[in-house]
Amino acid sequence: MASSDHETDATAAPPEGPPLRPGASGRAKTVEEIRDVYADQIDMLARTDRLNRLFTGRYRRRAFARATGRVLDVACGMATNARYVPPSAEYVGIDVSPDMLREARAELDRIGRDGEVREMDAQNLDFPDDGFDAVISSLSTCTFPDPVAALNEMGRVCDPDGHVLLLEHGRSDADLVARFQDWRADAHFEKHACRWNQEPLAVVAESDLQVERAWSAALGIITGIEARPG
Repeated sequence: MASSDHETDATAAPPEGPPLRPGASGRAKTVEEIRDVYADQIDMLARTDRLNRLFTGRYRRRAFARATGRVLDVACGMATNARYVPPSAEYVGIDVSPDMLREARAELDRIGRDGEVREMDAQNLDFPDDGFDAVISSLSTCTFPDPVAALNEMGRVCDPDGHVLLLEHGRSDADLVARFQDWRADAHFEKHACRWNQEPLAVVAESDLQVERAWSAALGIITGIEARPG
C-alpha cells in the first residue's frame, strides 16, 4: 500500500467521523470481552507479528524515536513497540491481556531488552502523576472501551514537559477504501474489538491532550500524533 505521507496542521479542526466511544457496533466491548478476544486470537497474532512489523515498523520508528527517559507503552500488546524505542530508554509496558503480556515478556527477552510488563487497565493506570518522561501507544484507541479516559490517563502519568506519542489507524482518505471500512465496520468490531473506521484526531481532540504535530500515511489509514499533557 502506498505511503502518501503528509503532515497535518495540529491547529485545524479534527475531521468528523463515526461515533467515537460506542464503536462501530453501537457499543463498546468491556475489558473482559477484550481479554477474551485476545485469548482467542493470540496464536494468530504471534504468527503474524513479523508481518505486522514489516508493514508498521517504519511508522512505529517514526512515531516513537523521541521516546526517551522512562517510557510507558500503554496497551503494549506483544511489546512490538519495544524494538522502535531508543535503547537508552527505560521501557515499561502495560496491557489488559495476560496472553499478550506473556508474548511481550518473550519479545523483550528475544531482543535482549530490559523492561517491565504489567497487567493493567489503560483507563485506570496504577501509576502516580507525572511518573514518565514519555507515554507511547500504538493502534489502541480503536479498542479501548473509553478512549478519552485512556488518553487522559496517559496525560496524567506523563511529565508536563514530556510527550504522549501515538500511532493510530482509522478511516482512509481514499473514498473506496473508506467505503469498504464503513461497510465492514460492524463485523470487524465484533470479531476484533476494533473500531477501524474511527477518526484518530477527532478522538484525541475530545481528551485533555494538546496535539502539537500529526502526520498520516498509507492512504490516510495510519496517523501519527505528538501531544503534550493537558
